Amino acid sequence: MLSKELNETLTRVGPGTPMGNLMRRYWHPIAGAVELDENPVKKVRLLGEDLVLYRDRSGNLGLIDEPCPHRRVSMEYGIPEQEGLRCPYHGWRFNHEGRCLEQPAEPWDSTFKDRVTTRAYPVQELGGLLFAYLGPQPTPLLPRYDLFVWDHVWRQIGATVVPCSWLQCMENSVDPLHVEWLHGHYFKHVLERAGKSGDVPFYRKHAKIGFTRFEHGIVKRRVLDGETEQADGWTIGHPIVFPYILRVGNGGAYFFHIRVPMDDTHTWHLSYHVYRPGIPIPPQDSIPLYEVPLKDEGGRFITDFVQGQDMMVWASQGLIAQRDKEHLAQSDIGVIMLRELLEDQLARIEVGEDPIEVYRDPSQNRIIELPQEESGVLGTRSTTIRQRQVGRQGLMNGPYWDRVVALFDEAERRFHHGELLLPPIEPPKVPVSAGLHRELALLPERH
Repeated sequence: MLSKELNETLTRVGPGTPMGNLMRRYWHPIAGAVELDENPVKKVRLLGEDLVLYRDRSGNLGLIDEPCPHRRVSMEYGIPEQEGLRCPYHGWRFNHEGRCLEQPAEPWDSTFKDRVTTRAYPVQELGGLLFAYLGPQPTPLLPRYDLFVWDHVWRQIGATVVPCSWLQCMENSVDPLHVEWLHGHYFKHVLERAGKSGDVPFYRKHAKIGFTRFEHGIVKRRVLDGETEQADGWTIGHPIVFPYILRVGNGGAYFFHIRVPMDDTHTWHLSYHVYRPGIPIPPQDSIPLYEVPLKDEGGRFITDFVQGQDMMVWASQGLIAQRDKEHLAQSDIGVIMLRELLEDQLARIEVGEDPIEVYRDPSQNRIIELPQEESGVLGTRSTTIRQRQVGRQGLMNGPYWDRVVALFDEAERRFHHGELLLPPIEPPKVPVSAGLHRELALLPERH
């Protein structure tokens, strides 16, 4: 268990808090780029701050404090101009740096506007998402993780506001055993109660679990019943990218699960879907973003799909889990390692060092390839492509799933007509000896 004091330290993310200071060292997604195509001004909440994101008529992105510094009217209703955003109340205009450019009712020779500013933060676009940086200068580079920058892929993004601390979502990511229970036994129970039949994909028992600290965070490893340590799930595994990303998937379907701390008790959860069928695909004009449902009309969590099951257990722990009342077991080694990693990074910034995953050298940020097993819990590697198998596993595939299926069907057709598919991307391997490693056998070893 954690003390109440340490639980407060690890979960409070507002300005001036230890975890808030740490999280402000990172870029955070705040919107899908497509959202500003629909409306160029959007109110957002990040790390306990209420802000307004906008794109002006010159295409410049801005992120400023929500209240206008004049009479505190919300800039959510501001008017995008050729440069900057104009307050709807009295017309004061601010640019993306927070400088006041115009005060229409003031005398023409007044210098008052030069002495008025509003809080402003940098914004960048990558992979169809808009990212903001709320931390100290100098601003680090926005990390170019592989799924954000791969060519020849189709992308779509599912989004949900979950009423709980971001840390509950991340701790779930270092808890492999929940897969066979929540997404196996419980999933089967849900389907049976609904009168549905069919295979539940995540039903195999874990024989061994392991966790390795590495340069990007933690590699999660597993051996399922009937496998050996030569399986990809152990030799490669998949990563928790510090501080807020889980990377999963295989067989041409890959996912970032991104947990954005809006404040202490709300998380903007993004399921960033990337499909690589193995054929050339032109760049998307825009990457769609859609809402993933959380509850039904009766107010109950929707749990007939994997992400819905996860969101149910995150939120049902309460707005902030009472970790001082929990009873951790030996199998919770991943949760313990994540908490230790958080404490280590808090200690680094206290002495003026950058925490991990802060990039400043462009040569290290061209593309950041991450480890990812291609077999195990989600299926097995195909000699060609895994086609539509990725859509039969209880995932919330979104409203554009037909487009994804068509791409895999086209890849299959070309393959059977003798065309060579694009070669697979070989993931990096992180050896068990790469850093701090912990493991636990759950079944007797087979000889």
